Amino acid sequence: MNDRAVNRPLQAAAYAFAILTSLLFLYPYWWMIVSAFRPTRAIMSAPLRPWPETLSFSIFTEIGRIGGVHLATYVTNSLVITTLSTLLGVIVTALGAYALTRRPKAPGFALIRYGFLVTIMYPYMLLVIPVYLVMFRLGLLGSYAGIILFLALGPLQFFLFEQFFRKIPPEVIEAAIIDGASEWRILTRVVLPMAAPITATVALITFLLNWSQWFPIMVISRSPDTYTLPVALLSMNSELGSNFQGIMALAVLTTLPITVLFLLAQKRAMEGMAAGAVKG
Repeated sequence: MNDRAVNRPLQAAAYAFAILTSLLFLYPYWWMIVSAFRPTRAIMSAPLRPWPETLSFSIFTEIGRIGGVHLATYVTNSLVITTLSTLLGVIVTALGAYALTRRPKAPGFALIRYGFLVTIMYPYMLLVIPVYLVMFRLGLLGSYAGIILFLALGPLQFFLFEQFFRKIPPEVIEAAIIDGASEWRILTRVVLPMAAPITATVALITFLLNWSQWFPIMVISRSPDTYTLPVALLSMNSELGSNFQGIMALAVLTTLPITVLFLLAQKRAMEGMAAGAVKG
């Protein structure tokens, strides 16, 4: 009996364990989808039922207006705020990481770098008063600009870009300098094309993080007109109380876009993470 035949039972057991573990983690999401089609009374009487009694989409019509604001407004806010904050965050963190990598001894750059890294460990809850005061001073409370600017702050994204830029061979930059390329040309024609995988990864991570944010938006917003889907979900929870079906239906609408996006882009994201780890 060869080693391959001996290893087959172990491989089958490993696959079976992986499948069972995956189903265990997927069950809460499946339960949420099923509960979106079940009345609250049915959910309370038989919470573990794996399929709905009837397939009715009426609940999605009922949640068409939450807190006096149309559901389409929350969807539009989520798309606009998340997209713009992602674009701004990727651009700012990429430029900042490149500048700090190229000029690490410039005055104040080391302090900025450590400030970015410290904010990774800083919980959002401790930023309530500082964020509110800063936005108040800037006159950005209750505005889309204030929300987008705050969400564009990405310490984790900065760290990923910095690690990638540090591993670019110095000879590549020196060759461009010898050819007479300016700093901007080096960045746009040499560095950024090399950083395409990590840029895609950072963009995906930023989009997923910003889509799910609710706390900073509640602090900066002054009316439901600037709320996103996660904030609307919290508002609905307090407004409808025990209407679990409505809450689950809105949760499905909130999580479905980022779930689909992650499934479509996860391969590219993993490639970007690997490129950032082994580049150079």
